[in-house]
Amino acid sequence: MPLIIPANSASASGFAVDNSCRFNKPSSDYLNRTPASSGSSTKSTLSLWFKKTDISESSAQDLYSIYLNGDNQLRLRLRNTGEITIYISIANIEVVDKRSTMLLRDPSAWYHVVLITDLTESTSEDKYKIYINNERITSFSPNTNTSATSYNYVVAGGNSWVMSLGSNGANNDNFFSGYIAEAVFIDGSALAPTSFGEADEDSGIWKPIDVSELTFGTNGFYLDFEDSAALGDDVSGNGNDFSIGNLTAIDQTTDTPTNNFCTLNPLDKGLSGCTVSEGNTHVVMTSGAYKDIKSTIGMSAGKWYWETKLVANPSEGALVGITQMSVDGSNHTAVDAGRIIYQTNGNVYRNVLGLSAVTGVGTYTDGDIISTALDMTNGTVKFYKNGSLVHTETNSTFQSDTWSFYVAGNDATWSANFGNPTFTISSGNTDGNGYGNFEYLPPSGFLSLCTANLSEILS
Repeated sequence: MPLIIPANSASASGFAVDNSCRFNKPSSDYLNRTPASSGSSTKSTLSLWFKKTDISESSAQDLYSIYLNGDNQLRLRLRNTGEITIYISIANIEVVDKRSTMLLRDPSAWYHVVLITDLTESTSEDKYKIYINNERITSFSPNTNTSATSYNYVVAGGNSWVMSLGSNGANNDNFFSGYIAEAVFIDGSALAPTSFGEADEDSGIWKPIDVSELTFGTNGFYLDFEDSAALGDDVSGNGNDFSIGNLTAIDQTTDTPTNNFCTLNPLDKGLSGCTVSEGNTHVVMTSGAYKDIKSTIGMSAGKWYWETKLVANPSEGALVGITQMSVDGSNHTAVDAGRIIYQTNGNVYRNVLGLSAVTGVGTYTDGDIISTALDMTNGTVKFYKNGSLVHTETNSTFQSDTWSFYVAGNDATWSANFGNPTFTISSGNTDGNGYGNFEYLPPSGFLSLCTANLSEILS
């Protein structure tokens, strides 16, 4: 399967996706609309790009749905075990239930899904087709298909049926956690994935193309999420805008399938008790013992900058810094080898260097933003408190291994900003390449952790 990560943004030419929308299950985020008129009863195409961030969810998450009630509905969903599913019931009869045997479990990757409905196809297996990154899924279990030649409303909406992104329609449940970009619905046509994407000629990576000239049909829409004040704005020309459920301007992000940003990695954490949310940029650590979590992108070259806000720390002892990615994933504390960390008590621990702690650097507390600037060219890491430099560590060790962002705590809550913050930013600073959204200006030459910058550093 052609991958979306790491660097389909490597080429300076080609179509760039500027924005996505960040959906968060705990805050019940969704987009809904009820079409004023009926759409096609035989053909439609849904295309959207998504990055799933919740891998621990115990229930299914709906990417898209058309919903009247529990007896009449269509759902395109991600099951908790990783299958992508198309499910349809009509008059309380299950007519379609196709669950992929392929599992989508990578919380760092963008995927492209295309659902093609064509009830004029003679073979029941071909009436509903799902593609991931331009490859048709052909293995399903179960694999219930329909022989119907038309379905009013469930194909392209109408009357009191509710079309939704990120939840299950008017019922508003099974919320999605992650990012959605370039959400397109074509009413009345069954289009191939190549109408929405193409393989990069150099890397073979599947990437988006400009869809603005497509014919969208009566209930068709195109959401590009470029207006933070109207995330449900349809730019197809149809005016089929979506109402917004619990989404705000901060949920417009620049983490997209053409520039994939670093996030916290729920697959790389010590102990249980780390709950991530807000597109894996926010983590709550329960009390009892130190928990830690690392990042989805490691660093072995270049100069990198990020910010971390301590939201709450009732038990004290929270720490932030960097760690060698060769260190195992078990529980870690301030005395473990393999990391350089700045603790709330004002100490910087340098165990990876075999050196004693640096004391008196300056304490920090709830609401403070700790910035980190890692220079792998010159072998330094710098810590800043609310924009002021408090400590510089210099050692060639930073040039000889792969490093990861690291945050830990006992009963602590952190928000990490690799350029797509979940906390309010008043300054709006970018890096030297124009990427990211930071409270404090990154030092000259330091970049945000995203694939557009990685492709520059590694080229």
